[in-house]
Amino acid sequence: MQAEDVQIAPTSSTSEEAHYCLREYFKEIDERFEGGFEDDHSAEPEDLKPPDGLFLLATLDGKPIGCGALKRAEREMGDLKRMWVDPSVRGLGVGRRMLEALEHHAVDLGLSAVRLETNRNCPEALALYRGSGYREVEPFNDIKYAHHWFEKHLAR
Repeated sequence: MQAEDVQIAPTSSTSEEAHYCLREYFKEIDERFEGGFEDDHSAEPEDLKPPDGLFLLATLDGKPIGCGALKRAEREMGDLKRMWVDPSVRGLGVGRRMLEALEHHAVDLGLSAVRLETNRNCPEALALYRGSGYREVEPFNDIKYAHHWFEKHLAR
């Protein structure tokens, strides 16, 4: 398997495949986060639909292996949410491709920047964001699971 074999495309945030990825995402962060995780409701399915949102699904041979979401936070600012890649395909660039696809769609939505928050117990995510040009910023929300806040200005 190579990263090129993975397809990344918009899908409904309420599809069966989206639900599968989100269940796996929540299960993993519940295991990683100190004290577990309860949904913070920072990205509800209705937030992740056009025209002001998007849910991307990564598939390999038709099976869901990752996801990522975008929602408009302000007129020209978007929030990236719910990024997850199945452990079986990590290290192959799927997360980077998902991040780039989300950024591309953000520009298509007329956004000039995106931001995200993450937990200190997600070192792979921290490395991905830092290596993709995101800069650490002051907290822009009060999500209790967040320890790092990032922002990236996008080229149109």
